[in-house]
Amino acid sequence: MSAPTTDVIGEYTQLWQDSPHAPRWVLWDTAGDVLVFDRDVNCPLYIDDEAIRGEVLRRMRAAGVPESAEYPGRPCSR
Repeated sequence: MSAPTTDVIGEYTQLWQDSPHAPRWVLWDTAGDVLVFDRDVNCPLYIDDEAIRGEVLRRMRAAGVPESAEYPGRPCSR
């Protein structure tokens, strides 16, 4: 598996940039997997490419994005 290119990683930059508001993007550590979770739309963001996903997680952690095993969203409507 090759390293992700800068162009592709650039598409995910908003996931780890600082914000003066509560973080929109957080890391949700589920049983055995870590997901990028979008708190605005209340669902995970799936990144299919494992190399890109690994680099995105690394950069988010380096930027201090919150990470927790607790569900980061709000209750789903019925």
